[in-house]
Amino acid sequence: QVQLVESGGGLVQAGGSLRLSCVASGSIFSIYNMGWYRQAPGKQRELVALITRGGTTNYTDSVKGRFTISRDNAKNTVYLQMNSLKPEDTAVYYCYSNLIRVLLGTKTDYWGQGTQVTVSS
Repeated sequence: QVQLVESGGGLVQAGGSLRLSCVASGSIFSIYNMGWYRQAPGKQRELVALITRGGTTNYTDSVKGRFTISRDNAKNTVYLQMNSLKPEDTAVYYCYSNLIRVLLGTKTDYWGQGTQVTVSS
């Protein structure tokens, strides 16, 4: 079994900051990509930021310059520092990981349960 557990969501005023964390645990052999997606009401889930095991990052255009993704490979943890938050950032944020489980040879995608981020104007 593998679990991804997010923390750090909440309510913040526009212009404020939040830091999301996500820890992957369980029978993990190796983690490749980790990242964050979000889904606002009535909209499709979209990629926010992605980071490879080597530290290469990718961001959706709307968060570039405001959000920073990072990871601690020793702790199987990914972070999302969100600054200058806007009301349009309001969504449920989901942690994502592409990994190989112990005794299994294929990469599989796993998701967290989601954490709500609400930005008030």
